[in-house]
Amino acid sequence: MEFNNISIAQQANILFDGNITSRSITFNDGSKKTLGIMLEGEYELNTVNKAIIDINSGTLEVMLPAEDWVEYVAPASIEIAQNSKYKLKVTSLVDYCCSFEKVAYK
Repeated sequence: MEFNNISIAQQANILFDGNITSRSITFNDGSKKTLGIMLEGEYELNTVNKAIIDINSGTLEVMLPAEDWVEYVAPASIEIAQNSKYKLKVTSLVDYCCSFEKVAYK
């Protein structure tokens, strides 16, 4: 897959001492994605906006709120609800693309 007509953040998003890194990209319509790598390890993350994580390569397990661990082997997609805290167990290097849907405030 290829993205066209985007702007890319020069500065990387670096989490967990560099074990998760990504670059933010913004499309002409204002939508955002991150492209990144996750190294082996266990992590706890949260999201304000709904997120869809597309796993391009690698293997990981995900624990969503009130659910058990589920394994994902690339290619796979994981949907994370808005305002969620979730856990990851990365068992082999993961190349991913994360898409975000903005929360609609009333």
